[in-house]
Amino acid sequence: MSPGAGPGRMSDYTPLEKLLHRMVLGVPAIAETAFAADQALARPDAAAARNGRHVFVAGLARAGTTILTRRIHASGAFASLTYRDMPFVLAPNLWQRLGGGSDRALDTQERAHGDGLIVGIDSPESLEEPFWRVFDGPAYIGHDRLHPHMPDAALCAKYAGFVGAILKAAGGTRYLAKNNNNILRLAMLAETFPEAEILVPFRAPGAHAGSLLSQHRRFVERHAADRFSRAYMGWLVHHEFGADHRPFAAPAPATADPMARDYWLAQWCAVYGGLIDTAPRTARFVCYEDLCGDPGTWAGLAAALNIPAEGGEAFRTPPAPPALPETAREAGAQALYARLRDRARAAPV
Repeated sequence: MSPGAGPGRMSDYTPLEKLLHRMVLGVPAIAETAFAADQALARPDAAAARNGRHVFVAGLARAGTTILTRRIHASGAFASLTYRDMPFVLAPNLWQRLGGGSDRALDTQERAHGDGLIVGIDSPESLEEPFWRVFDGPAYIGHDRLHPHMPDAALCAKYAGFVGAILKAAGGTRYLAKNNNNILRLAMLAETFPEAEILVPFRAPGAHAGSLLSQHRRFVERHAADRFSRAYMGWLVHHEFGADHRPFAAPAPATADPMARDYWLAQWCAVYGGLIDTAPRTARFVCYEDLCGDPGTWAGLAAALNIPAEGGEAFRTPPAPPALPETAREAGAQALYARLRDRARAAPV
């Protein structure tokens, strides 16, 4: 079986594996039952989980969230969901007890995005979102967009138990999650896990918009050829691009065509313009260009996370975007980028 793939790379899934994914991820009653059984088996300490020095990485897709997460994970200090936990991501202890992932050995391969990142069965990935979809999906998943999400206290407690169960399965004390959808609920994370670090990566708007457009075109084509790939992304609530794209914020009517670069630039402005004003005071904005160009940026961040700066793959400088005529939106995006960069550089160490 493919290591996931990251969403969309499903060519190696057998019919039986596809059926298992449809049942476990696509049928809420089965997912809820598996979660309840896992909680009974693991008996996680939710109170201890709330006080852990966890790290949550959340930003707009293509902001460097994956490579940043992998660099942090390489420290060995964190437990994360990996492709080995699929499809029982809500029941990692139960799946482990059943031997579901223990004998799976896969060759590494480039992920579906075609961006040179190599994934394997033990690669950390954005796999926790099915928890929120299964237990509170209608509260934030709209038919054409994703809404800000404010889970109630009972659900936050249940999520803490979920984090505790992941830690129990991995034998760890610190949780690392890359989940771009968490930008919808950053306030909840800060309140539920007061000792955690929230990292919000961002990238230069021109390059970022171009990358999002490229991925959208790539996944629209893939989804047209593979319906299971589209369903898989939906189960993981990966609506960042592709045939089932649902933005975090609605673009202006004049830029409503996701096949146009200006649409993605409008998305960048909407998402980061909102985050810079609403993200918790303790959230750390992380500039991807600074991670690539200034070794001190990563060294300072690693020190703040209490992990070694050495080890892990290098941050790779993305290619420069083609020159385009300056527009009012471009100018506004550049001004916002400067504000984000100033905030990132002023973050306490």
